[in-house]
Amino acid sequence: MDIGNAALVVIDLQHGFVNHRSRQAVPAVSDLVARWSAAGRPVVFTRYFNYPGSPYERFFRWNRLKGPPETDIVPELADHAARAYATVDKTGYTLFTPEAAELVRKAGWTDLLFCGVATESCVLKSAADAFEHGYAPWMVTDDCASDAGPDVHEAGLVVARRLIGEGQLVTTKHVMRQLSAHHRAAVLE
Repeated sequence: MDIGNAALVVIDLQHGFVNHRSRQAVPAVSDLVARWSAAGRPVVFTRYFNYPGSPYERFFRWNRLKGPPETDIVPELADHAARAYATVDKTGYTLFTPEAAELVRKAGWTDLLFCGVATESCVLKSAADAFEHGYAPWMVTDDCASDAGPDVHEAGLVVARRLIGEGQLVTTKHVMRQLSAHHRAAVLE
């Protein structure tokens, strides 16, 4: 993991996706974002917005997340989102909207660390797209959750291992060790 060229991407921690099956990710992500930001590293938030006639409406008959309060970032992360490097609004699963792809390219990031909701859909799709765009994707597994429950979260991790590689799935502890090592190296320079 190249921390010096990495951004933390917080996927869709919005009211409409946080429920009793995914709520445990909120304090974990809040802590990770605080520690990552304190080290001077960039954080990007995403927000999903549904729209009339979307594939989610047509194929799933899913009509949620069309506006506030469902589309709002949860209160525990709202201040972090307000201070983030960027917030990317999207209408699909992935971070990689044209604007976000340009943002990542211009920032020069080589590594993207993903956390948030939902492991099996938006987090996984963003990580797989990062992989296909030539970036090093990292899924912070203990800072991801599924609003469909722990079994679906675990299924997402199984698929992620196949799509981006076993070694790309890391824990917060691993990320913090890498962040500390990067900080120590920077101090010695």
